[in-house]
Amino acid sequence: MEANAKLAQLPTLSENNDLAEEQVASFQTKGHILLRGVASAQEVSRYEPVIEQFVRQHNNHTLPVDQRDTYGKAFIQVGNIWAQDEAVKRFVLARRFAKIAAELMGVDGVRIYHDQALFKEPGGGHTPWHQDQVYWPLDTTKTITMWMPLVPISEEVGSMTFVDGSHSSGYMSRQFISDESHKTLGSYIAGKGLTTTNYGAMAAGDATFHAGWTLHSAPGNPTDKMREIMTIIYYADGTRALEPDSSARESDLKNWLPGIKPGEIAASPLNPLLFIR
Repeated sequence: MEANAKLAQLPTLSENNDLAEEQVASFQTKGHILLRGVASAQEVSRYEPVIEQFVRQHNNHTLPVDQRDTYGKAFIQVGNIWAQDEAVKRFVLARRFAKIAAELMGVDGVRIYHDQALFKEPGGGHTPWHQDQVYWPLDTTKTITMWMPLVPISEEVGSMTFVDGSHSSGYMSRQFISDESHKTLGSYIAGKGLTTTNYGAMAAGDATFHAGWTLHSAPGNPTDKMREIMTIIYYADGTRALEPDSSARESDLKNWLPGIKPGEIAASPLNPLLFIR
């Protein structure tokens, strides 16, 4: 009873945040957008302690930051929290967030791929240039990630940096997040003279949304405060699973689309429909 009472007191996050046509057009052109106040500071403050506690309890890092490899230095990473905690479930499966994702992509319905807490520790390293969708066995370009700070993040920690319009190029590199991806893709960006956007400081409850093929990176954390980020990945309802062409996609198919075979509609019990027009 006590747990149910606490759950009932959490914000439902069901109210609409309506988007302007210009915002949708900007996202579809650039492959990314910053939206202020997707959740209020008060709403986020109710969920932050729950998510923070879960991440702390499930942090698998055993080495100090400076003794890890580049990927390990980038963040504490915990996924599919919604399936393990009822309070986080209310946050992650929120209709408000899913509706924004659907409208930005221009689709009628969206399912969740998975959530992921990405906490960058004080002294944590940069996140190398990469495309998210190299990991995902999803046969669609209609994928999007919401990246929301649970605490204010300063200019020096900042948002991610996005390469404008890079989502329209699709598969640019088979490299996963690594020193090699940062060097190779960084050279490509410089050589092509591609334009980038960094949104700087963000308040708790602000959010960026970026397409699955949008090339992006993130700076390290030189501050003494944890950078607490919650991400939610969505894809268009009706999407089919791909035949995995890498060990990473094979792992993702098993973990995030359990029971789904290549060619089938990507709609396992872990991928509920969160919004439909």
